[in-house]
Amino acid sequence: MSEMENSAGAAYTAEHAAAYPGDYLAGIDLYNAGEFHAAHDAWEARWVDEAGPREKLFLQAMIQSAVAFHHLEIGRRGAARRMYLMAKEKFARLGTPCFMSLDLVDYQAQLDHALAWLASVADPRELAMPEMQLPTIRLLPEVMEYD
Repeated sequence: MSEMENSAGAAYTAEHAAAYPGDYLAGIDLYNAGEFHAAHDAWEARWVDEAGPREKLFLQAMIQSAVAFHHLEIGRRGAARRMYLMAKEKFARLGTPCFMSLDLVDYQAQLDHALAWLASVADPRELAMPEMQLPTIRLLPEVMEYD
C-alpha cells in the first residue's frame, strides 16, 4: 500500500478527521500504537452509539481483530483464534473491498500474515508464538460515504 499512503505516513488526514466519527479515528490511533484493548473500547463506543448496520458490521470486525491481538498478549491463543476467524467472517459478510477509507483487502492480508498460524493446527496452544508483523491501519486518501 506504500504508493497509497498519505503524506508523512500518517494514518489519516484532516479530511478523514472531518468526515469520520472521532471514536473510529481514536481506535485507529490506539490500534497502531499496539493498544488493542483500548482500540476495542473506542470502536465499541461508536458501535453502541449511532452506527448504521453496515458500519456496525465493519466495526464489529475491527473490534474482533483488535481483541485477537489482545488475547495473544494475555496468553489466550484459543480465544485469539476465535476472534480472528469471527473478524474474517464479518469482513466477508460486509462484501466490499473498502469501507470508511480502509482497504479491507490489504488489512485482511496483514491480519492473515500475522494470525494465520492460529488456524494451522487443531489447538493453537501446541505452537510457539511466532514473531509477528502487526498490521498497521492507514486510510486511503479518498473519504467514503458510509451508513
